[in-house]
Amino acid sequence: MARLHLTRVAVGCADYPALARRIETYASDGEIRFPTRFRPKRAEELIGGKLHFIVRHTLVGRVEILRFEDRSDGRIDIVCAARLERLHPQPKRAHQGWRYLTEEDAPKGSDDDSGVGDLPPALYRELAELSLI
Repeated sequence: MARLHLTRVAVGCADYPALARRIETYASDGEIRFPTRFRPKRAEELIGGKLHFIVRHTLVGRVEILRFEDRSDGRIDIVCAARLERLHPQPKRAHQGWRYLTEEDAPKGSDDDSGVGDLPPALYRELAELSLI
C-alpha cells in the first residue's frame, strides 16, 4: 500500500534555510512536534509518511511522521523526526491546517543526483510552469 503524506504551510518562514533553522531550534531528542486541532482521520496511514512544508507557495522540505500524541489541552501533536529533507521545489497553493498528499503526488527528494534540486526555487517554479521539468 502506498504511503500517505501531509502538507502544511510553514508560517513565518521566508525560505528553506529559515525552515531548517526553525526545525533545528525546536527539535528535542531528535524529534519535533507540530500541534494541530484535530487528529487526522487517516492517522494510521500517515505514520511513516512525510510532513511536507509549503514556503511561499512552494513545497520545499519534508520530515518523517513518527506518531500522533494527545496533548493535555485537547490538541494533537504530530511528532516527526527532526531531520529536514530538501525537496525539488514544487508549486503548491497555501491552505489552512494540513492536507493529504498521495505517494504519486509527492515531490521527489533532492538526492536523485539530477542537480535539479540545486536550482533556485523561483527558477525551478518557472521551469515547472513551462513543463520543462
